[in-house]
Amino acid sequence: MKLNRIDKHNFRLFHDTGRILYRDDPNWIAPLDMEVENIFNPEKNSNFEHGEAIRWVLIDEQGRPEGRIAAFVNYKKAKKNDYPVGGMGFFECVNDQEKAAVLFDAAKNWLEERGMKAMDGSINFGENFSYWGVLVEGFMPQGYGMPYNKPYYQNLFETYGFKEYFSQFTYHIDLSKPIPERKLKFAEYLASRPGYTFRHFEKRKASKYIRDLVEVMNTTWEDYMEDYTPLAEKDVAFILEEAKMLIEEDFIWFAYKDDQPVGMTVAFPDVNQLFSYFDGRLNFLKVLKMLWLKRRKVITRNRVLLAGVIPEYQNTGVIAALFLEFLRAVQRRPHYSEIELSWVGDYNYRMRKVYEQIGAVQKKRHVTYRFMMDSSIPFQRFSNERGNSVLRRDKIRQKR
Repeated sequence: MKLNRIDKHNFRLFHDTGRILYRDDPNWIAPLDMEVENIFNPEKNSNFEHGEAIRWVLIDEQGRPEGRIAAFVNYKKAKKNDYPVGGMGFFECVNDQEKAAVLFDAAKNWLEERGMKAMDGSINFGENFSYWGVLVEGFMPQGYGMPYNKPYYQNLFETYGFKEYFSQFTYHIDLSKPIPERKLKFAEYLASRPGYTFRHFEKRKASKYIRDLVEVMNTTWEDYMEDYTPLAEKDVAFILEEAKMLIEEDFIWFAYKDDQPVGMTVAFPDVNQLFSYFDGRLNFLKVLKMLWLKRRKVITRNRVLLAGVIPEYQNTGVIAALFLEFLRAVQRRPHYSEIELSWVGDYNYRMRKVYEQIGAVQKKRHVTYRFMMDSSIPFQRFSNERGNSVLRRDKIRQKR
């Protein structure tokens, strides 16, 4: 066995490792090579402003890849924890604990050299709505951005010493089943209250809606995660620019109270239903084919990537009204048969309840693991027991 460090000269080996390991697995859909490469490009990923990343591929004696891994650290974010935490991700490996340990050790040692005391995985060197978590339940083709892996990965992680930090649930709505009339009526009432307005995204006003999305996202998630790194407008703009050909404007909704943004839902057509044709590689002709497939209405599912309401309005029913507007937009396209709501943390009881109330059924579970490199620090599972309001009050007191 030999670990090869990935650089600009051999980066294709990193992507080919996945294609080789999953070549006989019909559930796996290759992510686009160029999209993953953007994560490791300092010119594309703002996390490199305060951090660094490294990648390896494990090859056998014949030069065939048997696994891969990435390690990364955002020093600014790491300092916000009680102890510094780095990350590992994009892990793939044959079903061999010894070989998995070689990969995990490489990431662990690299992070320890940079002062990290713990390692989270499998996660992304970026936002948590993509490439985040180890799949442990629901081994089926995944929605766009949701990682798929072999069932034995759970054992590889846990045998090495990773412990479950939190679970991430993915829910599905079967559009062939009607939502109870009383719930629709109640959502309609909530949407009609004085002072509240609901608007969908418009490409021609993209900068305005990007500002509103970032404001809601940062205000909401700063209270959920004490180590949350604020989202930057340029990062959202880059994501939307990359996806502009596939955006459905009325799949992205904003709630306003007296013209101030207080909530949003962001959904995209599940482009994995297109990417399944391309094995992770795009060129001009394949882009044309992708657009042709889209017009043929191959996409029958969409994925809700983000949903949030700022803490002061979380008990006002705003989220129900937002979902009503979004649902109406989906129903105007009868070829859609399913909505995927992913992912919601096991600690987010309020959002899980909302999903269940609108008829969503839990279909998948991913796990974010943590490995304690410093054995003197006790492992604590993430629970968010203190909750949004307490964290917010504490921050206000600290500013006074």
